[in-house]
Amino acid sequence: MPAGFYNLAALGYEEHEFLIEGVARSFTLVDETATIGDRVQAGAEAPYVSRIVVRRPTDPTRFSGTVLVEWNNVSGGVDAGPDWMFLHRHLMARGHAWVGVTAQKAGIDGGGLVEGFHLKVLAPDRYDELVHPGDRWSFDIFTQVGELLRSPEGESPLGGLVPSSLIAAGESQSAAFLVTYINAIDPDARVFDAFFVHGRPGTASSLEGAFISSRTNLGEATRSLSNRPVRIRDDARVPVLVLQSETDVIVLGGRLPAQPDGDHVRLWEVAGAAHGDTYLLVASNYDDGTLTPARLAELMQPTTQLIIGNTDTPINSGPQQHYVGQAALDHLVRWAAGGPPPPKAPRLILDDEGSGLVVDGRGNATGGIRTPWVDVPTATLSGIGQTGETFAILFGKTDPFDPATLAACYPGGRGEYIERFTASIDAAIAAGFVLPDDRAEILALADASYALATG
Repeated sequence: MPAGFYNLAALGYEEHEFLIEGVARSFTLVDETATIGDRVQAGAEAPYVSRIVVRRPTDPTRFSGTVLVEWNNVSGGVDAGPDWMFLHRHLMARGHAWVGVTAQKAGIDGGGLVEGFHLKVLAPDRYDELVHPGDRWSFDIFTQVGELLRSPEGESPLGGLVPSSLIAAGESQSAAFLVTYINAIDPDARVFDAFFVHGRPGTASSLEGAFISSRTNLGEATRSLSNRPVRIRDDARVPVLVLQSETDVIVLGGRLPAQPDGDHVRLWEVAGAAHGDTYLLVASNYDDGTLTPARLAELMQPTTQLIIGNTDTPINSGPQQHYVGQAALDHLVRWAAGGPPPPKAPRLILDDEGSGLVVDGRGNATGGIRTPWVDVPTATLSGIGQTGETFAILFGKTDPFDPATLAACYPGGRGEYIERFTASIDAAIAAGFVLPDDRAEILALADASYALATG
């Protein structure tokens, strides 16, 4: 699981891989619900040998004390860390460490929603000794990794770094497992200081580790996610921030639990964002913080050509999920340390049936967290409506404005566009949904992107 096509060492970070082994417990329900911690009891035990990947500052004095512990995603048949990809620039800028946990069996032995390069295909000799008993044991494996990271100096895989805060993170299927972990496991485990739940479907995994079973029709499998909505418990023990795109809210049924904000829960829904976009799928592999705005804009151009399968129309190219995600994590780190909670965010506005979005005159969603990419647009950006191969349904759409539409929107040309874009990004920063640290890069990126949009 490479960090990307950039040199971690040149950025002051180092990567280490560790085998982990132990005996994990499964869990069963005392009665029909998994939302109350004291109604979950330990079940059968099983031995396991799995692995973690640690990325940490080379200079210990740079370490912030925060470790993002990511439940690796296995939906694509690989053991991947999408939240590292979305957030790595911010993690390294803040001096946070990152740990990717191979928590699920499909990451080792295959059996994801599609077949891919799971570890024993990727490097059979290297990973031959890995043994995973099944996903019902994944929750305790994740807990044991958290406990390991808090081990005394010399025993922890953090190499002598002493964490002050462990934040569990997971995106997509991993988020569904984290919802169950928060509801059923965390009240007793009490290992993590906060949870970053990213791109969750409306449902959650079962304690048996079941998510969705269809591997022949992903559209049908995705629709099945709406059959059993699960809300994060109102009395969550520690802070939880849920970050959602339009795809998550509409396609994956994330709207159905009707999750309220609470003392320990914040829900952010980002207008114009898709579950996966060109930042995640393309640009994040190259974005080491040294790219020119022109190169970053080029990497984020809409495309239909993806390694994991082509789409019928250009996918979502808005970078707002990347930038809003960095702000979300920054808030969560402070909240976990006893600081103020993140601001409450407006929800996306749903149509009368509650199953679609209300859009503006340019086709962009209304409500939700507002950014210049939807309020000062050069394209219609959506998280829904994509078709094509494999996971295409998750990648949203970009419909660029034609020259006449751009001229009508911005009769003053680039100068007017940048002026209005600047006012919009400053409003998002003032509201707490974008970091001030990202302002200069975003404005430079906007200028470069407008040049591409106008040819």
